[in-house]
Amino acid sequence: MILEYTKKTEIKRFDIHMDKQLSHEERVIGAVKKALPAVVSIIVSKDFETFKNEIQKLPQGPIPLDQYMNQKEILESVPRTEDGQVKIGGGSGFFIDPSGLVMTNKHVVMDADAEYMVITASNDHFSAEVFARDPINDIAILKLKTDGSAFPIIEIGDSNKIQLGQTVIAIGTALGDFQDTVSTGVVSGLSRFITAITDTEGHSARLHGLIQTDAAINPGNSGGPLVDTDGRAIGVNAAVVFGAQNIGFAIPINKARRDIEDVKKFGRIKKPFLGVRYILVNTNLQNKMNLSTNHGAMVLRENIPLCPGCEPVVPGSPAAKAGIEEGDVILTYNNTQISDKKGLEEMLDQSKIGEEITLKLLRNGTEQNIKVVLEERK
Repeated sequence: MILEYTKKTEIKRFDIHMDKQLSHEERVIGAVKKALPAVVSIIVSKDFETFKNEIQKLPQGPIPLDQYMNQKEILESVPRTEDGQVKIGGGSGFFIDPSGLVMTNKHVVMDADAEYMVITASNDHFSAEVFARDPINDIAILKLKTDGSAFPIIEIGDSNKIQLGQTVIAIGTALGDFQDTVSTGVVSGLSRFITAITDTEGHSARLHGLIQTDAAINPGNSGGPLVDTDGRAIGVNAAVVFGAQNIGFAIPINKARRDIEDVKKFGRIKKPFLGVRYILVNTNLQNKMNLSTNHGAMVLRENIPLCPGCEPVVPGSPAAKAGIEEGDVILTYNNTQISDKKGLEEMLDQSKIGEEITLKLLRNGTEQNIKVVLEERK
C-alpha cells in the first residue's frame, strides 16, 4: 500500500509540474503576441553618391573605387533598400506613443546625414526623423512621418522590480534581416556597466546600470524591447559581448521613462549639464600623471587635432562658471566617490536641472570643495 501511494503521489507531482511548464510557455506566447505589434525594424540608408564620397574621405586616404570596378558594379555590390538607397545599417525599436514615436538605441540613429525607414509588424513602411537623442544614455526617439495614423504601443513596465532569474523575452530584427525574431532567457545580472563601441569609427561609450540576460541579443536587435512574461517592456536591448555565449545587455526601461515623459511634455529630452570632458583615473593613469589618487574623473581635452568645441571645460558651462580647470580631478560628487563602477555621467543622470551639487576637486595636490548649479544640456 505504501508503494502504491508513493507511485500515485509521484505521478500527481509530475502532472502538476507539466501543468506549470505549459502555463509558463503559454505566458511567454501571450507576452509575445501582446508586445509584437508594437515592435518595428529600422533601416538606415544613404544615397549612393553620399555613401561613395564618405568612403573616399576615410582616414586611410581616398579609395579609388572606379579603378577596380565601374559604377554599375559598385551599385550592384552594396546592399540596397527597396527605393534604391544604400543600406548602411539597421536596428529595432518599439512604439511608445500612438502618434508614431519610436524608442530605439542612440547608436542605431547616430548618423545625422542618414535617412531612416521604419517597418512595422504589419509590414508598412514609413520615413522617420530623429526626434530626440539622450546625451547620457544610449536612447533615442524617432518620429514617423505619417498622415495621422494610430499605432499600437507597448506597455511600459517597472525595471526596478526585476529579479535575478526572472524570465525575459528579447524581440527585434536579428542581423538586420530577420524581423520579429524572438528569444527567451533569464535575467543573469543587474547593475552591470560596460564600455561599448558605438560606431564604425571606433568611438565608445560607457553604459551603466544595465540588465544582463542570456536571451539571445544579436546585431540588429539593438533598440528592440526586452519584455517580461506580461508583455511589458522592462528594458531596451543595447549590446552583446562578441566571442562570449549568451551574454547580452539591456538598458533598464526606467532610465528611458524620463525621456518618454520629457518628449511628450516638452518635445525634447531634458538632461542636467556640467560641461567637462574627462577620463576616469585608474592606477595606470595615476602612475603616468604622478597623481595622489587612483580614482576620480580627470578633466582633459579630447585628443582630436583641430577639433572645434573639444575644450576640456565647455565655455559658459556650469563647470566653467564654478572655476573648474583642465587637469583638475573630480574626486567625489555629492560625497559619492567617482570610479569606474560609479561614473560621473551616471551621477549626473540621477540629478536634476537647477540642482546645486558639491564636487571635491584635486588641484595641484590640494583638495577643495566647490558648488556647481547644473543647467539644462542644450
